[in-house]
Amino acid sequence: MQANIQTDDIDTRIISALSGDGRRSYAEVGAEVGLSTAAVHERVKKLLDKGVIRRFSISVDPERVGLNFTAFVAIRNDGGIHCRDVAPRLRAMPQVEELHSVAGEYDFLAKIRTTHARALEDVIYQIKAIEGVARTTSTVVLNTEFEDRPLDLGWLGKNS
Repeated sequence: MQANIQTDDIDTRIISALSGDGRRSYAEVGAEVGLSTAAVHERVKKLLDKGVIRRFSISVDPERVGLNFTAFVAIRNDGGIHCRDVAPRLRAMPQVEELHSVAGEYDFLAKIRTTHARALEDVIYQIKAIEGVARTTSTVVLNTEFEDRPLDLGWLGKNS
């Protein structure tokens, strides 16, 4: 398990500002947090070097690119020698947007996006064909209230 990296209030505010819009200029962020552009640049560089900020990316609306169908699929290993091979095989599937190792009845929870229900069925058949998978259970998303929420660290340290 990785150790927590200590961040101060300014770092926390910079992270929150960039989490909402990673394209914001350092001058804008600096004006918001009370630092110069150069100081923000230096802090962001340190946060990147420490691995606190992993990357800058874009957020794509899945439905605008034809991915209209979302499901969560719980996956249970069979307990055999191939269990460690399951996660890399799931990672290789482009329809698997997220994969979480979980405690409980199942071993993994995968967020899957496809174009329609039949495509989800195909993905589930592919998952079941992976050596080491015992069974799956799917939950189809009817509506997404919110996702891809920007990280707001302002609550840390307050009743955490």
